[in-house]
Amino acid sequence: MAELATPPLKLSVVVLSWNTKPLTLACLRALRADTPRWPREVVVIDNGSADGSADAIADQHPEVRLIRNAENVGYAAGNNQGAAASHGEFVCTLNSDTEVAPGALDLLIDYLEAHPEYGAAAPRLDNVDGTVQRACMRFPGLLTALCFDTVFGKFWPGSVVVRRYHMRDFDHLESRDIDQPPGACFMMKRDEYAAMDGLDDELFLFFNDVDICKRLWKAGRRIRYVAEARVKHHGGASTKGYGKFVVVWHRNRMAYYRKHYGPLAVPYMHLLVHLRALEEWWRVGRRFRDPQVRRQARADVRTHVREILAP
Repeated sequence: MAELATPPLKLSVVVLSWNTKPLTLACLRALRADTPRWPREVVVIDNGSADGSADAIADQHPEVRLIRNAENVGYAAGNNQGAAASHGEFVCTLNSDTEVAPGALDLLIDYLEAHPEYGAAAPRLDNVDGTVQRACMRFPGLLTALCFDTVFGKFWPGSVVVRRYHMRDFDHLESRDIDQPPGACFMMKRDEYAAMDGLDDELFLFFNDVDICKRLWKAGRRIRYVAEARVKHHGGASTKGYGKFVVVWHRNRMAYYRKHYGPLAVPYMHLLVHLRALEEWWRVGRRFRDPQVRRQARADVRTHVREILAP
């Protein structure tokens, strides 16, 4: 009797793990509990975790393909590594602080297969208590950079810019086309992901999801938010523990604006870094009454500015 052919893999789920052992294990348990309609694989990239994540994954989830990195190569490079090692028709980059609901990933596949003009799809993200995370955003413009997380965004007209950026006019309860879905769960055809060279490695931790969405839209490819597909999201567990958060966020943001707005955006972004530092300098003066503590806090602000603007 001839052997039955093994069905081709429909989906590769890439999970990037970095010092989030309990959450990563919960993420993998949710994937294992799901019963997909098509064959799929789970590829876990452990980015040099120091909390025993890799050993725990190998012990408790032998069904996944585990790749151990000796060091943290970053969010973009780690996901690209997983995608390159995958074999599915579709690739889904899935944060380790998520838990997919049964059938959620199948719904994303369904949409992309039924609508070939779309380049990517993403699910609704829910908080732990079941409420929706209003996490979709419009692409950041030059005014967004001025108003986001600064005093300029707290009052009109800057507040209008911030509300538009955060899509406060969208309740996230229905499906629609969007600029930038949450990067916590993001699905594309693997061949298209590879043709675009995946996430931009220069954007080590932040803005790489914004960038790939921007590139998709520039190429005439649409992106769909599928509200019926639901994923629980614990929210920024890895980035919260990253010591260089502020510096890397600003450097990645500057790299994004340079890439999409040209070299003239560089001096503009440098100016905004200085303006934000002045605002923080003033806040430090109000927050800390002890002179020694205040001096140290302000010295930290100066250090951050030097690191952000370093070549």
